[in-house]
Amino acid sequence: MRLRREAGLFAIGGVLGLLVDAGTVQALVGWGQWDPYLARVLSFLLAATVTWAWNRRHTFAHRASGHSPLSEWLHWMGLMGLGACVNYAVYVALLLSFETLGRWPALAAAAGSAVAALVNFYTARGVLFRRSKQAG
Repeated sequence: MRLRREAGLFAIGGVLGLLVDAGTVQALVGWGQWDPYLARVLSFLLAATVTWAWNRRHTFAHRASGHSPLSEWLHWMGLMGLGACVNYAVYVALLLSFETLGRWPALAAAAGSAVAALVNFYTARGVLFRRSKQAG
């Protein structure tokens, strides 16, 4: 039952992160005329920070990382690197495969985020937040 609850809360955090990610990349490309590849780097960093804050407060509130908040954030960003690689690879593949997505990069960002979600959940749960707070 706890796994199902964690997965549900992680999904909520993922939707929040996706809104930040897709909204930021779309705004930077559409309004700021940024390169879509560079814009995605910034949008991902912002989104990963939002998901870290959500997940430490809600999804894994009963688990301990054993790190200070700054150290935990750095570990989160490092661990999410694998998911980020999967995410970015899907994003780039879609942009290269479908010219229309160059004007709508938020759609490619959403697809990348969906594919990487499982990798991110199991990495966060199994590596960073693996201990119960009662266990110390």
